[in-house]
Amino acid sequence: MEVRLVTAAGVERRPPSSLDGALRGHPPIGGGPIWVDIPVGDEEAGNTLSATFGFHPAAVEDCARRNRVPRVDVYRDHVFVVLHAPELGARGHIHFVEIDQFIAAHYLVTVHGPVNPAVDPKVAHRETDAVLARLTAGQLRPSSGFELSHAIVCSVIGGQEQLVESLTREVWNLEQQVTGGHLCDPEHLLDELFRVRHGLLAIRTMSASGRDVYARMAQLATVVPDSARALAGDVADRFERVRAQADVQREYLQGVIDFFRARTETKMTIAAERLAVIAAVTLPVTALSSVLGMNLIVNGHTQVLPLAAAIAVMAVMSATVLLWARRRGWF
Repeated sequence: MEVRLVTAAGVERRPPSSLDGALRGHPPIGGGPIWVDIPVGDEEAGNTLSATFGFHPAAVEDCARRNRVPRVDVYRDHVFVVLHAPELGARGHIHFVEIDQFIAAHYLVTVHGPVNPAVDPKVAHRETDAVLARLTAGQLRPSSGFELSHAIVCSVIGGQEQLVESLTREVWNLEQQVTGGHLCDPEHLLDELFRVRHGLLAIRTMSASGRDVYARMAQLATVVPDSARALAGDVADRFERVRAQADVQREYLQGVIDFFRARTETKMTIAAERLAVIAAVTLPVTALSSVLGMNLIVNGHTQVLPLAAAIAVMAVMSATVLLWARRRGWF
């Protein structure tokens, strides 16, 4: 495994064993922070984080396992942040792609958490690769680890916004199908409605958790400098905006689902009423034919007058029931 060491001098790929003293022995060059990007939080990475950087064992352990809830932990000279980026999977499932950060004034260490086997490993490096490209192109010149972390987190938020936009497009398409009455396969349509709602709920949960993390960071005056707390407040505001967008679309989609269910239930009610009318109309005929059938038909010969009288009575009874059902508004 190789890690990426990013300084003002450029990008280097090194084995973890060569990073001894990278944070303490090499001061920032040109006023910029040192960034160490560790591709996966395995055992070798854990040894590097503990022995080389001296991070807390609990934080190092968190880098090696999946953390389902984002959070921020405060230490003497840095903060440890657990965050998730979204990735759309099969059948609408949203994968939570974890990125862990050790953030201080003069350095940033990022560790990519365990990735679901169903997710392309390159996805875990999407945000950090984007920020690295901006650094290399000279488009980004952070003066602290907090500014560098801000750029990475903003890239995560951008991915959330793109996913909300994609799901919103699906919401509109589904709404057009429901209101237009194009219900060729209601079961499949209902599955699509709930799949999109699940995606919006996942993004809403992810952004709300990120907002809480950075809202707390914005209040950490003992470790986080004033300029960095302003950046944390900006990130919290961005997360809140994504949460609000996901909530609005989720509520709109819920209205579409309610409309779909109301229309389906109304059709079922109408069908049940019509079946009830049919049963009510045929019931007198069935009852009368059961009583008189043996006497009128199963004989040596058909008795025409009684048979005609029975048919007339059946017709009158059915017509009476049909008229009554009509006056009741059943059809």
